[in-house]
Amino acid sequence: MTEREAKKELMRRALEIEPTVHVGKDGLKDSLYEEIKMQIKKNRLIKVKVLANAESETKDIADDLAEATGTIVVDVRGSVVILTDKRTWTSLCQKKF
Repeated sequence: MTEREAKKELMRRALEIEPTVHVGKDGLKDSLYEEIKMQIKKNRLIKVKVLANAESETKDIADDLAEATGTIVVDVRGSVVILTDKRTWTSLCQKKF
């Protein structure tokens, strides 16, 4: 499976879930990073909602979250970021049909 196909598959899975983490005016804090790490470990795929009062652009926040938590940004659409863990990403990219 190519990276493009893996991204499509994860986006398809993300349709069924709701954003569970919200980034607002408080911005990115250690407690937010810990919450994302905990949810990624449990669910392997999460959505993060960036609220309108956030200090930065959604894409910048997505990159910061991925770097700080060791995750992969699957997609950024509007104010929603889809994150997955590296293990899920690599297993999907290496999967053969």
